[in-house]
Amino acid sequence: MTVNRVIQIPYLNGAVFLLPWKGRPTMTPFTKQVVAIIAAIPEGKVMTYGQIAAHAGSPRAARQVVRILHSMSRKERLPWHRVVNAKGLIAIPDEHSRLMQETELISEGVEFQMDGSINLRLFGHDPGPTFLLDLSTDKE
Repeated sequence: MTVNRVIQIPYLNGAVFLLPWKGRPTMTPFTKQVVAIIAAIPEGKVMTYGQIAAHAGSPRAARQVVRILHSMSRKERLPWHRVVNAKGLIAIPDEHSRLMQETELISEGVEFQMDGSINLRLFGHDPGPTFLLDLSTDKE
């Protein structure tokens, strides 16, 4: 086994457990699908967390999509700003990040309604039922 890195896990008594780590952990199939779906959202369109979860095969995993988006958007260069909640609202509580997402969407032509929501009928993206079938034929 080739070890690229060692993870140190400290114990309360001061001892340290060294855990060998071979590199970047592999993504689960669900995570791969979520990443692929988000990466494919076209400019000027949005998808909801629940919609992404459903297309990735787990309709009740919207919170998992949030976690994946939060932890992988920078590393995978995902268009994080194109994901909104089920009401078409920006779900980020931080005001600076919310404004950044709104600015990005407006620059792509997405329009906000008076209540701050996005009309999902006009600006929502549906990748279609064959999207993941096409993805599964790709070689890694």
